[in-house]
Amino acid sequence: MENPSKEQIEIWRKDPKNWKYGFNVYYNPEDKRIFPRKYYKEMGWTVNFANTKSIMVLITFLALIFGALFLFRNH
Repeated sequence: MENPSKEQIEIWRKDPKNWKYGFNVYYNPEDKRIFPRKYYKEMGWTVNFANTKSIMVLITFLALIFGALFLFRNH
C-alpha cells in the first residue's frame, strides 16, 4: 500500500503479528514506509525489516557511522 491512511497505519502498528521478538522488530510486508513508528510511539521510530529499502537505509547509516569512527580513530 503506497499511501496508507492514518487508521491503517495504527492498525499495522497495533497488530502483534507485525512485531517479532516481543515488540522489538517490525516486520510487515504490506507497509512500504522506511521508518514506521515503534509499537510504543514514545520510543521513536524503527525500520521495517520486511522492506528492502528500509534495510538498505539502515545498513548505509551503520556503515557511515562505523566508517567515521574508523577514520577518526586512526587519525
